[in-house]
Amino acid sequence: MFPDSVKEAKALLNPARFVQSLLMVPVRTKKRYFIPPSVKVKFQSISEMEAKARAAGVVVPQEILERPVNVSCTAGIFDAYIPPEGDARLTSLSKDGLKQRTEHFKQNVASQLAIRKVKDYDGDFSVKTFPEKAQEIFIEAHNYLTNFDRHKLHTLVTERCYPEMVRGNRYKSLRWSFVESLESPRVVQVRCPEMVNKGNLYGQVTVRMHTRQTLAIYDRFGRLMYGQEDMPKDVLEYVVFERHLVNPYGSWRMHGKIVPVWAPSKDPIVKTLVIPGPKLQPEQEFEMNSTVSQPKNTQWYK
Repeated sequence: MFPDSVKEAKALLNPARFVQSLLMVPVRTKKRYFIPPSVKVKFQSISEMEAKARAAGVVVPQEILERPVNVSCTAGIFDAYIPPEGDARLTSLSKDGLKQRTEHFKQNVASQLAIRKVKDYDGDFSVKTFPEKAQEIFIEAHNYLTNFDRHKLHTLVTERCYPEMVRGNRYKSLRWSFVESLESPRVVQVRCPEMVNKGNLYGQVTVRMHTRQTLAIYDRFGRLMYGQEDMPKDVLEYVVFERHLVNPYGSWRMHGKIVPVWAPSKDPIVKTLVIPGPKLQPEQEFEMNSTVSQPKNTQWYK
């Protein structure tokens, strides 16, 4: 009997018996935002791995960031024309007007050399007839911008000018019209720059236009933001037209505008704001005669 009692005592004191009776409850620990690196990883970053590969003699291909180049037009205006201060306000008989005339004659020398290069590729180009053609392109481009036609607009403006014309007009309505020409348009500067390589010529002609136009911009709710449709304004503009001369199928397109430093600032755009109404419960209805809290006047600083 003694050995049996010893076996029973050993069975009672066995630690496995106590382990089986324990209840394992999973406890969620605090979330770790920093994950320690693995022990088997030799490199902490890609740059270290590339440096180790170069040291071992492995040729790592270099990543070249390619930038697309559009050869159908230039990226800007070369040798931009500087309009004389007081243009369209000073007569040629005044002292300042005569000074402007003499400066124009000095700048005309470089334009004559560029005109010869342009005529070598475009035999129909003429300083006398081109301003009328340029004004027609200007009017058609703005009409297609008002009645938005992307395909027709690309044929009249360059790839540089297109994003500048359509930027910010997605949720707006434009009303533009050409009334009359106060002065006949004229060519004030001609340049013939090169791009990418020698012999790849572009013609840039700056045309001065003094016209009367109407412009009105409406927001997406139909509220007037800028201008008026029935009030024409006198506008003096210096528009640059460009053509890829080497391309035999190229055409003259509007490339940009030159805004002089002395030009008056534009009228501010009228923005519509939401007037806060009274706080209502879900079962209440808004009454038109109820008083609406007006926003406080605040001073804004730039």
